[in-house]
Amino acid sequence: MSQTELKTSAGAASPEGAEGEIRLAAGKQVSMRMWRDEEPNADKPARRNRYETVGYVLKGRAELVVNGQTVPLGPGDSWLVPAEAEHTYRILERFTAIEATSPPAALHGDEG
Repeated sequence: MSQTELKTSAGAASPEGAEGEIRLAAGKQVSMRMWRDEEPNADKPARRNRYETVGYVLKGRAELVVNGQTVPLGPGDSWLVPAEAEHTYRILERFTAIEATSPPAALHGDEG
């Protein structure tokens, strides 16, 4: 049996990423981040990522546009953005959500 190092993230001590995300726990296959109190905005630039993203809304409202399809997001909603899917987010009211990426976004040089 191999030994595994247990890694945790201590809320306030978690580092902030380049786009304002809070980096949470990360491993070799998955990483987690939080977007806290994101202000309303127009569409963020559309992008494609080499990793899959799942998320869960804690508070606020947003719209996720994936491959031209708009999905409303509110507290308690979850979502999936498949790898390589063109997508953007439109924040409608102050928004807090948790996302997980697999493989970790940082492995692809994407800290945000």
